[in-house]
Amino acid sequence: MATRNWTADEIPSQQGKTILITGANSGLGLEATKVLSSKGAHVVMTARNLKSGNEAISFIKKENAIAKLDLMQLDLSDFASIHKFSEEFHKKYKQLDVLINNAGVMFPVKRELTKQKFEVQFGTNHLGHFLLTGLLLDLLKSTPNSRIAIQSSGQHKAKMGKPDIHFDDLNFDKGYNKYISYTQSKLANLLFAYELDRQLKANKIDITAVAAHPGYTKTNLTRHTGFFVQAIITNLLAQNVKMGTLPILRAATDTGVTGGEYFGPTKMNEMRGYPELVKSSHKSYEKEIAGKLWKVSEKLTQIIYNFK
Repeated sequence: MATRNWTADEIPSQQGKTILITGANSGLGLEATKVLSSKGAHVVMTARNLKSGNEAISFIKKENAIAKLDLMQLDLSDFASIHKFSEEFHKKYKQLDVLINNAGVMFPVKRELTKQKFEVQFGTNHLGHFLLTGLLLDLLKSTPNSRIAIQSSGQHKAKMGKPDIHFDDLNFDKGYNKYISYTQSKLANLLFAYELDRQLKANKIDITAVAAHPGYTKTNLTRHTGFFVQAIITNLLAQNVKMGTLPILRAATDTGVTGGEYFGPTKMNEMRGYPELVKSSHKSYEKEIAGKLWKVSEKLTQIIYNFK
């Protein structure tokens, strides 16, 4: 693997590959779609809002008229929508080379719940993607050298977020803090990625699971961080979307990936810079917590992963 200044130029041809990106209509997902389609991939974009998704397609096609793009509606905060999406995807596609679990909710103004009454950040960022990945596992298994790239966040280490999985109150019914909730969801993403990698390897399944984080990147997700953070800290410190998308692109395409890696920037306490292999928190590697979260997630989403 290259270890310095990895850019989109390093991405090999993606001709013949089908890549699914959640939250592809804006921010990191839109940039990843633009880059991967320019490399020849057939990118299936998901969005909750089809109008926004179609605007994203028009934006990409202005630069790349022959981009192979498909738009499908998906609301990760609604299990019914995820099941419907899976059924439609299976009807349209017989292969899935790369699944990029990118979509997310960050710092809502007030406590919100998903359609199934889960706290929205944990329910969308973790449970929604856990269910989606399980439903698409058969296609990934039947596609040689397939890959699952999971977007986390450096926030999973943040002390103010009290990094943990709060098994006694996953939905924060006893008291809500949007930062602690977000931190929990991003730690859950990593625990899921690493446990998924372990299970795939244990069952000798030809799927690679890998994680990434974008550093401190200015996207529409930061809109609820408050005026001071937006006007001063974000504008001064945040990197642009092109740079922030590089870690998930490397996770999704680097030919040297073997599974279980975590890519992110390394400058300014992992807030900025080119993507390299980085270490996540000690807690994210704890197998006991990962196993417990896995069982809880299966129960809450009512899906059992088929590794046979």
